[in-house]
Amino acid sequence: MVLKILPVGFLLVFACFAADAAEHFDGTYYRGEGDTAYLQLLDISRRMFAPDPEFQNAAMLYTPAWNGFVEGPTWSAWWIQNSCGTTYSALPFYSEPFVTFLQNAQNLWFDQMGDGKRKGEKDWVGPDGCLCDAASPGWIFYKQGDGRIDIHDWGMEFTAAGIVLQAELLLISRDRAAIEHYVPLLERCANFIETRRDKNDLFLAGPAGNLLAPSYAGWKKPDGTFDKAYLAGLSITYIAGLDRLIELERMLGRQDKVDFYTARRDSARKALPQLTTEEGYFIKSLDPDGTKHGIHGAQQFGYFEASPNHDAIAFRIVDDAQAQQIYNKIAAIPLLRRNSLICANEPGLDDMYDPGTSWLWQHGTWVNGGHWSTCEARMILAYYRLGKFDDARRSMEAILRFARQFRMDNPLVDFGAKVYQPKEPINLCYDTLGPPAAMVRGLFEYLYHAEGLTLLPHIPAGITRLEQHFPIRFGTKKLYLATVGTGPITAVSINGAKWENFDASSVRLPYAEVPDSAAITIALGGADLSQAAPFQPKRPMYTPPEPEDPSLDIGVVGTSGNLDVPTSTSTSSEAPQSAVSMKQIRAFYDAMQRAGLAETYEGSHARLIIDQLAAMHNRQELHAQGKLATLPEASQAAADKSYGDTLVKLKQGLAKTIEAFADTGDAQKRVIFDLWKASQQP
Repeated sequence: MVLKILPVGFLLVFACFAADAAEHFDGTYYRGEGDTAYLQLLDISRRMFAPDPEFQNAAMLYTPAWNGFVEGPTWSAWWIQNSCGTTYSALPFYSEPFVTFLQNAQNLWFDQMGDGKRKGEKDWVGPDGCLCDAASPGWIFYKQGDGRIDIHDWGMEFTAAGIVLQAELLLISRDRAAIEHYVPLLERCANFIETRRDKNDLFLAGPAGNLLAPSYAGWKKPDGTFDKAYLAGLSITYIAGLDRLIELERMLGRQDKVDFYTARRDSARKALPQLTTEEGYFIKSLDPDGTKHGIHGAQQFGYFEASPNHDAIAFRIVDDAQAQQIYNKIAAIPLLRRNSLICANEPGLDDMYDPGTSWLWQHGTWVNGGHWSTCEARMILAYYRLGKFDDARRSMEAILRFARQFRMDNPLVDFGAKVYQPKEPINLCYDTLGPPAAMVRGLFEYLYHAEGLTLLPHIPAGITRLEQHFPIRFGTKKLYLATVGTGPITAVSINGAKWENFDASSVRLPYAEVPDSAAITIALGGADLSQAAPFQPKRPMYTPPEPEDPSLDIGVVGTSGNLDVPTSTSTSSEAPQSAVSMKQIRAFYDAMQRAGLAETYEGSHARLIIDQLAAMHNRQELHAQGKLATLPEASQAAADKSYGDTLVKLKQGLAKTIEAFADTGDAQKRVIFDLWKASQQP
């Protein structure tokens, strides 16, 4: 059967790769000239955030349980430390329905945040403003839930990271109502962290109070008990959160709050030298008695801690000179990246509360020298800031080795060489989408602020022309970016008109001055924009099937032609059912288009379902043509099955969401509900 849904986006890399004398690349999301291998990596990276016939992707991490993202098929909750790098990196190019999926997932943290009264898991009552390790509906861990939980501190750096992620989402969306709703919650989070500020303007945290918990034990006192110490990561992540909270307060016109949080941030920043070595990198922690943990090469506690250091670069907590010093230290420790991926620390930790002799705690595994893809995302952002493009390339190539095997599990084992759950036929978790997300964000960095957006192009010198054929979110506006040439910025145009608000390293975009749809071309190194081929964004579209197309009959569990529509997202033999047919989805989406509602969350969710069906059929055709690598039998079956599982879940979630509009007083939701009901008619 030949399906008539054929989005431009559903072309395999080797099918879309076009190399000629000019070294031209024409991919699904990227076009360009020069280093076509790098352009290909970029294209694959972006493809992992839409239904794709070849690669696991973000759509597969959807759950109808809360109409949002889930950590993974074997991880049924939403973690802060695991999502941090992926979410931060993907936020600029997330569009609906992924924005709603993400917000619904993060609401699991904020709707259940500590208030000094609410009991979470283990009957823990989180202090007011405390976020969590992980949450799902009616379930929240206010402390790290693994290890010696009886001595764990509250989620200190978890909370700081939650501020960063939610504030960044709001800065990008520029939704006044949402900002007014969440800013009081973010202020409560900040006030919670402030309870740990000491007179030296550093912040105290006890065991497992760090983001990559529970690798941090705090201060081991002479009597053998563990208490609080000054945690570098907490200061760094909190400063990044305050940077963004200040911008939100500015957007609300609350100058008193701007001044208040600026003073807090600046005093915290001025305290950072107490946590900085003579070589310019950050230690892990400082005990109240003056003992420093994380000075590489020291006889005791002589390891290098990666997270606070790459985060300080990625979030611009340090200036360019110190950022380079930190990178130089990372580069001087080869074993820190022995598999081209950053490890949590090197050498092994000698200050955990666990002796490190068991499998889970041994060096090279989990939090003791294992690899976390959420951290790799921030490392890649650091690479881009410093122009270390070959490092970023090697990182993405390492992740691709797992991706091509449908093993997108956090490679926590053997210093990033092996997945954590090898007995599963395939693996997938949100963390591992972090490196591809960072490959995309790193190109232009995207500094969102109250007045607008600043672009900082970081384009590998080998790429002489680059076009992004997907939108970057800027409030309600869409930006399509292109560069021509190499070197410093020398000219800019927006929709063909000259743009003067730039310097050699940045392009400034005040929100009020940017068109709703803006094709931005940036000339580098003196390239002549007037001689450059016009940049016209190629928006991936699909060709709707005709009403009589049998592919639209795929609805409940079953088959169409020889395409299996798989039955389950878990190891259970229970088959998830969806009474919603593809004909109804098609009719609903067409009606939403006619009503001018196709770009709403509900319209975008319907479109995603149609794209997922297209990916399934393209995958079938590519299998038949021998153009997909064959996996081991059990893995192949599970990989193919995951496509149908995703389709069923997406349909279940959309139906559940819209059916809830039955008694709504919202006029637009009422229209959507009526269109949905009309689509069910024969």
